[in-house]
Amino acid sequence: MFALFERFLTPTAVPESPQPPASLVGFLWHFARQAKWLFVALFVVELLVALGDSAVPWFMGRVVTMVTKLPPERFVAAGWPWLVGMAIVVLIVRPAVTLTRYLITNQAIAAPFTGLIRWQSHWHVVRQSWAFFQNDFAGRISNRVMQIGRSVRSTLTATITTVWYILVYGASAVALTASADRWLAAPILLWFSAYAALLVYFVPRMRERSKQSSIARSTLMGRIVDSYTNIVTVKLFARAHQEDEYVRDAVDGHIGLFLASQRLLTAFGALLDVLNALLIAGSGALALVLWRYGAVEVGAIAMVLPLSLQLTNMSRQIAMRITEIFEDIGEVQDGMITIAQPLQLPDAADARPLKVRTGRIEFRNVSFGYGREIGVLQDFNLTIEPGEKIGLVGRSGAGKSTVINLLLCFYPLEGGAILIDGQDISRLTQESLRAQISVVTQDTSLLHRSIRANIRYGRPEASDEEIVRAARLAHAHDFILELEDWQKRRGYDAHVGERGVKLSGGQRQRVAIARVILKDAPILVFDEATSALDSEVEAAIQSSLGTLMSGKTVIAIAHRLSTIAQMDRLVVIEHGRIVEQGSHRQLIVRGGHYAALWRRQAGGFLDAVDMQAAE
Repeated sequence: MFALFERFLTPTAVPESPQPPASLVGFLWHFARQAKWLFVALFVVELLVALGDSAVPWFMGRVVTMVTKLPPERFVAAGWPWLVGMAIVVLIVRPAVTLTRYLITNQAIAAPFTGLIRWQSHWHVVRQSWAFFQNDFAGRISNRVMQIGRSVRSTLTATITTVWYILVYGASAVALTASADRWLAAPILLWFSAYAALLVYFVPRMRERSKQSSIARSTLMGRIVDSYTNIVTVKLFARAHQEDEYVRDAVDGHIGLFLASQRLLTAFGALLDVLNALLIAGSGALALVLWRYGAVEVGAIAMVLPLSLQLTNMSRQIAMRITEIFEDIGEVQDGMITIAQPLQLPDAADARPLKVRTGRIEFRNVSFGYGREIGVLQDFNLTIEPGEKIGLVGRSGAGKSTVINLLLCFYPLEGGAILIDGQDISRLTQESLRAQISVVTQDTSLLHRSIRANIRYGRPEASDEEIVRAARLAHAHDFILELEDWQKRRGYDAHVGERGVKLSGGQRQRVAIARVILKDAPILVFDEATSALDSEVEAAIQSSLGTLMSGKTVIAIAHRLSTIAQMDRLVVIEHGRIVEQGSHRQLIVRGGHYAALWRRQAGGFLDAVDMQAAE
């Protein structure tokens, strides 16, 4: 039975329309419609639960009336239909309906529906542009993805199980009391009116304060994760106390907003207790007065008191649930800030896969400046022939990395076009584009997985033998065999820690190079790829890289000019423009920018001061 209900949803299926609407109702319906029959079933079940709960006091009233009117010897003969009916409701109907409610909420909705929301939210967010992640805390983004699943599920289920329940129960209570005497329904109607007035006043305020509290909680999470992620910097600069203040400010802000929300809850609860006391006292007193004057039977008292008491008990639970609902709505609205965002750099509607034939790359009148008026690249033109290996040279900020980022389609061009084998990359699918380009950067971070998984990331279908071969070519195999992590996993099964912190910079770089070797893409990009390696290891890897680069189009960036001097062509960039290009020998003979930079190197390293002096 459990498995039947647990299989109603397929949480991790690829979503048909991953981007949810930006409106609150639309956002909730975007997910609810994917499990609409479960919520319809829950709606019906809660209707039956409320009717069953209201039927019990009615049966009690009928039984009490018969007890007062019939002699004991006639009670069973005359009252057995009511007793049997009450037994069926209490012993069979209510347990069966309640079990169905539990199966729907606990088995079919709780884990599968929550997982579906988190999976689809992640599926959408992970496809956002690189700039999207640069503008926010990773911790805050992940917190929103995690909390949105629980908060959407809780909002939908609580609305049905709480608000719908009390509406049905309240309507039943009014109908049953009015059937005995219309005056008995008056206290319940007055109570509902006052209760609705309380909700109208408090609920909007609860919603707004819950939203602000949720945003503050996400900010707090972001700051904490930021401190943990950069713990080495915190330690190196002895800034633990400064981080304390940074996080304390967020903690205090969240506490202040949370307390403001709790004040409303306390005031609402106190007023509701007064209202409930008036309902019980008023209903009981009115029933006694009507009985005193013969307007109702004694069974009416036995019916109205349990009905009123159950209504007040539920109202307390509903007060708590209403608060939770609007805390959840606050979390939903907070999560929507991240999740209900359209993709910043989506594929074109008619995008097609990249087909690399020769690997020819063209930059045609490319302009780009990260939205600033003064662009980083201005009418940038560069053609890289198939199989050609070029080195980009220039001081920091000249535009070298921007060239690579635009080639990878991390940002949309502000002017011009980039073509690979005549195909405009803006008309290609981004995944197919990046699948054909291998990149090794200076700041290499690894996934918090095994060495084997990190290398296999270059080509998921690769065999273990191919992984070892790539590691050998990257001169990583020997140190990998010596690795052991905190769970005693060794060699290629050892995990590297978050961002690869368990490895040295040189080890991370060699694993990254092994990953690129395994990927074997036709276009290679090296951005200070060997800067973290010592001279001996770098020299050993150079021969492997030479084999790797054979027959491929290569773009390399390096401040150590000696590492790219053997390239077919060197392109010197200054202020987003190409100022000279040619082979190392040609540029030295020319005696221009490159020659000046070469002369001012110290040990093959070029720093920003030297480069500025060369100008």
